[in-house]
Amino acid sequence: MCYKTALTLKKHVQEYFNKDFEFPEKYEPYYLQSGFTHPRLQIKMDEPQKIYPATWGYVPGWGMENVPSFRKKSNTLNIKSKTLFTGISREAGYQNRCLIIADGFFEPHKIAGTSIPYFCFMPSQVFPDGRHLFAFGGIYSESKTPDQLTCSILTMEANPFFSEVHNVKKRQPFVIEEELYDEWLHPNLSKENVMELIDNGFTSREFRAYPVNGDLYKRNIHTNNPSILEKIPPPNLMF
Repeated sequence: MCYKTALTLKKHVQEYFNKDFEFPEKYEPYYLQSGFTHPRLQIKMDEPQKIYPATWGYVPGWGMENVPSFRKKSNTLNIKSKTLFTGISREAGYQNRCLIIADGFFEPHKIAGTSIPYFCFMPSQVFPDGRHLFAFGGIYSESKTPDQLTCSILTMEANPFFSEVHNVKKRQPFVIEEELYDEWLHPNLSKENVMELIDNGFTSREFRAYPVNGDLYKRNIHTNNPSILEKIPPPNLMF
């Protein structure tokens, strides 16, 4: 599942998406952030000219009364797209869809019973780090104040490429085609419209993946640094 992401650019985020940060002081570029520590991702919600910070892990309205208690009982870092319109995410599927900005994410690859993290990204000649910016399709919730949002990334069955990367559970995050950003945020989509976008709207851009240091699975180790994105050669390398 998609529990760790990267977003190393700042100025380019605003330029590429042609949006302004609503709370720019709350965003710092990062090489790795884990959802289990509930970091902030940059999220572009249904106020389409702004980019908002959000805590990773969707919390429904009723859960806002006691967020720590909700998080102890529920892991909502990802929401399966096929269950979007059931359970706690149903209302958000209709009313609170968003785009979650990143330039990479990490997925586990199993070799001989050992889980090796792979960094997944879109190669680019446009941006200085060689990775293209993209957006996950997601959902969000908000409390009474606009600077307290929560969000979740939608996931789906893996395509052939990501079936090789995430080779046990065979899942992938929903990375939405750039031309469909505005449509994903349209306020009047039906359930059928949304599911059609998910079924047919995965990006056509090329993804690549390579193994990185397994330290990112360890606790109490500082992983938010450039070295965590360095390629390493594990045994039986898949690429």
